[in-house]
Amino acid sequence: MKKSEELLKRKEINVPRGPFNTVLNFVDHAKGSSMTDVDGKEYIDFAGAIGTLNVGHCPPRVVEALKNQIEKYIHPCFHVMMYEPYIQLAEKLNEITPGDHHKKTFFLNSGAEAVENAVKIARKFTGRKAIISFERGFHGRTLLAMSLTSKVKPYKFEFGPFAPETYKMPYPYYYRDDRNIEETDSAILKKFEDFFLGEVPPEEIAAIIFEPVQGEGGFVIPSKTFVKGLRQICDKYNILLIADEIQTGFGRTGKMFAMEHFDVVPDLMTMSKSIAAGLPISAVTGRAEIMDAPAPGEIGGTYGGSPLGCVAALEVISMIEEENLLTRANVIGEIILQTFTKWKTQYDFIGDVRGLGAMCALEIVKDKKSKTPDSDRAKKIIALCNQNGVAIMGAGLYSNVIRILSPLVITDEQLLQGLKIMEEQLNKISETVST
Repeated sequence: MKKSEELLKRKEINVPRGPFNTVLNFVDHAKGSSMTDVDGKEYIDFAGAIGTLNVGHCPPRVVEALKNQIEKYIHPCFHVMMYEPYIQLAEKLNEITPGDHHKKTFFLNSGAEAVENAVKIARKFTGRKAIISFERGFHGRTLLAMSLTSKVKPYKFEFGPFAPETYKMPYPYYYRDDRNIEETDSAILKKFEDFFLGEVPPEEIAAIIFEPVQGEGGFVIPSKTFVKGLRQICDKYNILLIADEIQTGFGRTGKMFAMEHFDVVPDLMTMSKSIAAGLPISAVTGRAEIMDAPAPGEIGGTYGGSPLGCVAALEVISMIEEENLLTRANVIGEIILQTFTKWKTQYDFIGDVRGLGAMCALEIVKDKKSKTPDSDRAKKIIALCNQNGVAIMGAGLYSNVIRILSPLVITDEQLLQGLKIMEEQLNKISETVST
């Protein structure tokens, strides 16, 4: 019996079925953009721990920083005795996030926790309760974050009742809209005024939260006009704008943060995933006067801003800046989108290709004319890729999107080999369909 088979049996006995798994194997070691399982099989990583490993697996600089830190102290808890790495990371995020205003930052453990606290801070500052999120948005699996999320299965089914005073608005999905981009943006932004008349007055809305590029929603990218329109609505009614950069942040889109593509500065920003090369830490950064709204003790947590997470994050940011990983993200994205565009002309079941920097996706449909989502085919392609040495994941409201979140340190050789393996699986699926 292979070791992976033995571990899988032990997993089924001891771990509940709820936590999902994409590759049904167990990693033994990983470096850069490759993983090797316990049976010695190597994988090219196109998933990046769901966008957590922009600087790759086990970057030496991060590993060394962690070794140095762990010998000093592991976790005195910032609420008991403070430590310098927390302050250093707060200073750095205040410096590199969009906007030149005075900012403050504090730290938590996960993306969902950052979202929950951003909402708490927005409510405390404004004295308002309502929060608007968007169709297809994903903000986490905790109660409030799940309430803001827009996909029933697997995230929300039978987990209600949900948090009150959360509302959803449409979000542009140009591929699935018969109108042109300008008409789509105008119609959706106008709906806000109707919403304020028919559902909740703007005076009761604390914040609008959105992903600059929808992650779990299928890598759906809005126009600059739409994002600027959100900012204008918020400014008009004194509503805070929260940018959820958990999946888009730290170089994924070819800029340090995706909001930079839209020339819009949010009031609050949530960050996690690639902030620390896989260590569990998240952040909320925002305007100083907003961040100071909660009194001492009203926000925080025992493990928030662990020293290990802070020193890892500082090294990650240095790597992105010093190793030109923003430029590399754009090069990776160009290679992927050129390949995807070629595939789109070859396969009738590829309906759309899209991307921003190295955040790229294919949308799988039954045929180009109907655009009917084909989740079964997407799942088959993903399974075949995983079986043949490319770790890759799906996304999308209809579960018909295949996304690439490879580390930004991936080599051209690894990237092209991974795309070649993907194409081989597309050919298999195409042949199956034709026969």
